[in-house]
Amino acid sequence: MRRAGTVLIRGGLPYLAVMETDFQLDRPLAGARIVVAMSGGVDSSVVAALAVASGAETIGVTLQLYDHGAAVARAGSCCAGQDIRDARAVADRLGIAHYVFDYASRFRESVIEEFADEYAAGRTPIPCVRCNQGVKFTDLFGVARDLGADCLATGHYVRRMMGARGAELHRAIDPARDQSYFLFATTRDQLDYLRFPLGGMPKPRVREIAAELGLGVAAKPDSQDICFVPDGDYAAVVRRIRPDAGEPGDIVDLGGRVLGRHRGLLHFTIGQRRGLEVGGQAEPLYVVRLDPAARQVVVGPRSALAVSAARIADLNWLGDDFAGPMTARIRSMARPVPARFDGTTLTFDAPEYGVAPGQAAVFYAGERVLGGGWIADTVAAAGAGADSEQEAALDHRHAGAL
Repeated sequence: MRRAGTVLIRGGLPYLAVMETDFQLDRPLAGARIVVAMSGGVDSSVVAALAVASGAETIGVTLQLYDHGAAVARAGSCCAGQDIRDARAVADRLGIAHYVFDYASRFRESVIEEFADEYAAGRTPIPCVRCNQGVKFTDLFGVARDLGADCLATGHYVRRMMGARGAELHRAIDPARDQSYFLFATTRDQLDYLRFPLGGMPKPRVREIAAELGLGVAAKPDSQDICFVPDGDYAAVVRRIRPDAGEPGDIVDLGGRVLGRHRGLLHFTIGQRRGLEVGGQAEPLYVVRLDPAARQVVVGPRSALAVSAARIADLNWLGDDFAGPMTARIRSMARPVPARFDGTTLTFDAPEYGVAPGQAAVFYAGERVLGGGWIADTVAAAGAGADSEQEAALDHRHAGAL
């Protein structure tokens, strides 16, 4: 074995020499088995390399989630086509076993069809969370346990920290990469079994490690937007599954006066300004509400977007008996804001804008994730906040790559 810069050469393959990864196991890593969820991207590939370097027996698992047309070859997709080939190539490079499991039918039922249903119902879905809740963090768990793994490691940018009552979920060290918003639904049982080796590492260092190890995915683009949507045209996917969501209707003001026509509710979300194509108004208009029954897009001034509270459904609570000050994030790219939560209703200390049913509300105590749930409906703020400088448009950035 000889040292070569920041790596060691062992059997012709570079291995990390300066970074020891703590997989938080209660047994020696030399006798442990780690299953790594490999999406074919650089993050999960480096996790596999770190697992191998730890001395543990490492097995790579890839779930094939879809296989339709252009999506399988599009840069920035995951879990299909070229991504599976990339994962297999990395596994070969590392000298580990690699298995591919076809979960396309399950993914379609639990993620894609629900995605279309939510848009048809006038809500704004987050398919990445649904995927993590179902296929990735439920079905994949079964696969890992069947393989006799001591833990399941993924390339998500969050941290698993040990607290007084066990494992806790914390935000990643690199705020630009933090994916805690998308993992709020991780249960306690899942958190006990999951490991996130990249949560304490900046993304540039991850790419450096991949390059040092000679992994072909070192410069591969990150997955973006919604992985199963060819060319980013989510409306086409929704129309194919739920044609009624593409039916035209009226654009009306808060008083019900018709201002124009729209091409289908699926093109709109709460807080949206662009694409309304309604001219001649005294002030800019925003989407305030969607009415699927009447096929109406209800618009109003920015002040009409102000929300004082939101009802939260399907709560996943990781905060034990925490009762101190908290913050809440109601969009993936929004900064957490001071709020209070009574177990059902999330009340903001100051009005929030662009709060959309179907999105998630995630609660934090500092860096720790207390839990979260789905925004079921909202309460308009009385005389609210035309002076707020918060962004109204929602961010649809995908962060579910493993």
